[in-house]
Amino acid sequence: MYLTASRQLDMYQSSNLFMYLLMVVALAIFAKGVYDRYRFWQLGVPEDRLKHGKRGLIRFFLQTFGHLRILRDTYPGVMHWFFFWSFAAFTLGTLSIAVTTDLNIPLFQGAYYLLLSLIMDLLGLGAMIAIGMALWRRYGNKPEGIDNTPDDLISLLLIGAIFVTGFLLEGLRIAFAGDPWLVWNPVGAAVAALFSGSDAAGLRTAHRLVWWIHLLLSFGMIAYIPYSKLFHLITGPLNQILAKGRAAQSLSPLDMEDETAEQFGVNEIQQFTWKQLLDGDACIRCGRCQDRCPAYLTGKALSPKKFTQDLKKHLDAKGRLLLKGGEQDAAALSQPIVPEVIAEETVWACTTCGSCEEQCPVFVEHVPKIVDLRRNLVMLESNFPHELALTFRGMETNGNPWNISRSARADWAKGLDVPTLANSEPVEYLYWPGCSGAFDERNKKISIVIVKLLQKAGASFAILGTEETCCGDSARRLGNEYLYQTLAAQNIETMNSYGVKKIITACPHCFNTFKNEYPQFGGNYEVIHHSALMASLVQAGKLKPETPIAGSYTYHDSCYLGRYNDIYAEPRAVLAAIPGLQGKEMIESKVNGFCCGGGGGRMWMEEEPNQRVNVKRTEQAIATGANLFVTACPYCLTMLEDGTKLKDVDETIKTQDIAEILWDSVK
Repeated sequence: MYLTASRQLDMYQSSNLFMYLLMVVALAIFAKGVYDRYRFWQLGVPEDRLKHGKRGLIRFFLQTFGHLRILRDTYPGVMHWFFFWSFAAFTLGTLSIAVTTDLNIPLFQGAYYLLLSLIMDLLGLGAMIAIGMALWRRYGNKPEGIDNTPDDLISLLLIGAIFVTGFLLEGLRIAFAGDPWLVWNPVGAAVAALFSGSDAAGLRTAHRLVWWIHLLLSFGMIAYIPYSKLFHLITGPLNQILAKGRAAQSLSPLDMEDETAEQFGVNEIQQFTWKQLLDGDACIRCGRCQDRCPAYLTGKALSPKKFTQDLKKHLDAKGRLLLKGGEQDAAALSQPIVPEVIAEETVWACTTCGSCEEQCPVFVEHVPKIVDLRRNLVMLESNFPHELALTFRGMETNGNPWNISRSARADWAKGLDVPTLANSEPVEYLYWPGCSGAFDERNKKISIVIVKLLQKAGASFAILGTEETCCGDSARRLGNEYLYQTLAAQNIETMNSYGVKKIITACPHCFNTFKNEYPQFGGNYEVIHHSALMASLVQAGKLKPETPIAGSYTYHDSCYLGRYNDIYAEPRAVLAAIPGLQGKEMIESKVNGFCCGGGGGRMWMEEEPNQRVNVKRTEQAIATGANLFVTACPYCLTMLEDGTKLKDVDETIKTQDIAEILWDSVK
């Protein structure tokens, strides 16, 4: 809060007691609001979020002070940067004045006074401009993802009033008292010029009046914070510290051995963890999650922002009842989240691509909540889209979502002279084709090519053959945790029995599951995606792309490979090593890559023709002018090939895996 220079405040010493009394009242109202919200969070299930404290603190400094995610979107990013740093500077200035005047410690003087005065003036001016930018963004040229509430306007006007009165204070002080250091107070000097020639006594009276107005506004804002969107000043940094970073990457397991458990997943708001409830208060409704959500952008019912805000509103309503403990509200207390608060189609629309979490500046964790709701629907209510019945039955009976006999799992490898772990000498790698690579006709070709590349490079590897079963990724993301753990336990037991240390897979879903989720159940392996292995083999000279391939390509980043596991450079390195090829990036790539639509179990679900995520992604690929669409994921390959057929460009544009292109060049 921008108060006047310390040497001018001695005239108000008699008012200090009343000022501090007001401050205590403001802080008491503030503390009451924070405590009330804390009680709401405590309604949730206990969860330890401090075990990754060092990583959380690093994230806090990078994101709160560095504004890394906020600045990805330039206009609101710069706007928020000025808000943040101006208040940080003004808070420092106010504390410096208090130390100087009330504790008689000569801090706010000399070079420190001059430098801080200049910084506060410049940042304050930037903040005033930022307020204008915010008002224009919200009430002028409003983006689709922004929705306005009275609180938004009140918060902006309150902040603006504090800055305006702060500059008035500075200008009035300079006008009646003078200042030999005007160059260090440029805005204040400009305001003082407006009062040139005015009566000194009148200026002093005006200064005192504005000082009290400024003080009341400042204390009013402090009291208002916990009851408004300004609460994100506290909950945002707190959420950054406590976040997992990539919550979708590794979902929390359920204890399926607990025979006393009466609930799996989430049916009522208090069944979420306390940290998941905190997410609602951290959300600032910026809309970035919604702006990048493939489900929302293709007309589906899911908006990550609305999902988060609906849960928050439900907590606000039900939390009061829970804290009162009134039995007369039994019906309201037992209100299920689905479908009373969140529609079923909203829950099933998510592709778990993680884009919402990647874009969120305060690290709200959307995907685990959606999966928790799915868990309740699937395991306790047997309520899921009808087409998933075959998918679940296939994984349970034959270890694959197509329900093809498990005895056919190694048929793709016939004639390739590929050993199985059961009949081979010790090898360095287990090659894991996954369900798509073993059963899907198109992706079998990729498995064959990968084997040939590994053999050409002299790699030591084997497969499990018919002992392999589905990794369980789709089952887990669809909410069937019991089925997932059954499949995971079977795979882990098999691989551990053979002493598997390293796994190669072409499926990012298998890759993420083995790397980040199997360790929860004793499966600890070094997991290598085929794109990363191919890049290293090319770099080492064990695979030498020599045959030119004419044309241009655009590479599609798999969500589970890129956003989930930061593998962006390796696939591009493979493609860059192939002579003749020219790369063209899509408008949304790498960390901002757009989902193919197949993740989160959506691969096995029906989709309305006018709501196809893969078609939207195909359109982005077509817009590059490339004649080759490249990916490194079997799901993405299937979805993009379907997209080219639906757009009627499959005759002119080929869709391939990077392994196929590399093989064509090294032969």
